Amino acid sequence: MTKWIEIGALNDIPVLGSRVVRTAGGDIAVFRTSDDEVFALDDRCPHKGGPLSQGIVHNKRVTCPLHNFVIELRSGAAVAPDEGCTRAHPTKVENGIVWLGIQAAATVPAE
Repeated sequence: MTKWIEIGALNDIPVLGSRVVRTAGGDIAVFRTSDDEVFALDDRCPHKGGPLSQGIVHNKRVTCPLHNFVIELRSGAAVAPDEGCTRAHPTKVENGIVWLGIQAAATVPAE
């Protein structure tokens, strides 16, 4: 069952940037695109575990800062010729507030 948690205002996430939400299941990177779409992925590249939250957001993709793996924000799948996938989480924006859908029961906001 998905539990929706409020993680803050859309404007708290920089355009083409991210914010990290700590959960009992691990860190989740929440990304904002140039057209204010919001996506969430486990903050872990499927290649060598690099922090995707520190990657470069472009279009609806993020490039891992360690080895330039490109990941689709919507699905978490690596773009060919790379292979692998990181878990994607549902998001929604209501009245300028970002909501994250998670399976874990407890969360601790990142500082």
